[in-house]
Amino acid sequence: MEKITVKNLAILGSTGSIGTQAVDIIEAFPQLFKASVLTAYSNWELLVKQSLKLNPTLVVIGRKELYPKVKEALASTTIQVEAGDEAIEAAAAHEEVEMVLTAMVGYSGLLPTINAIKAGKTIALSNKETLVVAGEIITRLARENHVSIIPVDSEHSAIFQCLVGEKRSEMRRILLTASGGPFRNLSAQEMEKVTVKQALNHPNWDMGAKVTIDSASMMNKGFEMIEAKWLFDCSPSEIQILVHPQSIVHSMVEFIDGSIKAQLGVPDMHIPIRYAFSYPNRLSAPSDYLPLDKLKELTFELPDFERFPLLRIAFEAIELGGNAPCIMNAANEIAVRDFLEGKISFTMIPKLVESTLHSEEFIPDPTISDLVESNKKARKKAEEWVNLHCQ
Repeated sequence: MEKITVKNLAILGSTGSIGTQAVDIIEAFPQLFKASVLTAYSNWELLVKQSLKLNPTLVVIGRKELYPKVKEALASTTIQVEAGDEAIEAAAAHEEVEMVLTAMVGYSGLLPTINAIKAGKTIALSNKETLVVAGEIITRLARENHVSIIPVDSEHSAIFQCLVGEKRSEMRRILLTASGGPFRNLSAQEMEKVTVKQALNHPNWDMGAKVTIDSASMMNKGFEMIEAKWLFDCSPSEIQILVHPQSIVHSMVEFIDGSIKAQLGVPDMHIPIRYAFSYPNRLSAPSDYLPLDKLKELTFELPDFERFPLLRIAFEAIELGGNAPCIMNAANEIAVRDFLEGKISFTMIPKLVESTLHSEEFIPDPTISDLVESNKKARKKAEEWVNLHCQ
């Protein structure tokens, strides 16, 4: 009988949507997975609860002022407690860890992911902004350090699964599916009146606020197009976005002989997370079976770049290359934050992003330091735009 070994995991962002589902999987398969490292930004109470259940070696809370609360709550354990961004970066390279799940939100996932790659850890990539901001650098580092990047996004996991056993040279194009979000059928005029509550009401997926808003604006699909370019070594012209409201076909790959392979499943992020953790094996999960006999229809349509201009902007940014996607991402993070806080309208999000993209200095071949600086400057420029237009 084959000996079962436990895989030591670091969950960066364990209290978020992806992180909590990853914890579910670790609890379901304790004989296969151990949470050696857990990190969170501010939800210290849930982080403590997870830690008492999973008994990790190290716990990190991002906000330093919350360190005393976490330290006191875990005082009766042997768990090491650290705090701050630098501690999260260091935790990603922890010697005990074999695989790092990057489930942090936005730009914050970039530097920890780089640290994990440099330390030779396998990456289970959920933080798409890492490849949006620094795709060329990340993929080069992964090659140099012989590190595998296994995608966790449902769409990229689907593409990854469709390509297993296939030759990359025989792939014609990627068919990247999108739910279309809650505003797929709204007119441009109707979207002017969209509320935060409406934007957070995704029809198919249960996600965090940032990703849900990005899905509603279809910025998320622009990010995923860029992520797919780097993950699967293809050009944006080889990626076709298709709106698929049922969210059953998670993505497809078309090959040069005309064949198309698709990965189908219920819209549940436990499936791609579990696959990333167990790859190249699959783990049994009977509750996730898709009732094909109950499906009435599977439909596909092209996205509307006029009503969802962030898709166009994403293609423009990756075509420019350099630090342009970094600028776009920074501006979008400010735009989403300010929309959630009621400072700007939903339709102002693409206006803010496009203005910032075109006003910041372009760097064709940026270093990580350049990207860190570009991120700071773009955020400041975006905040200035909001102050100018929303007084």
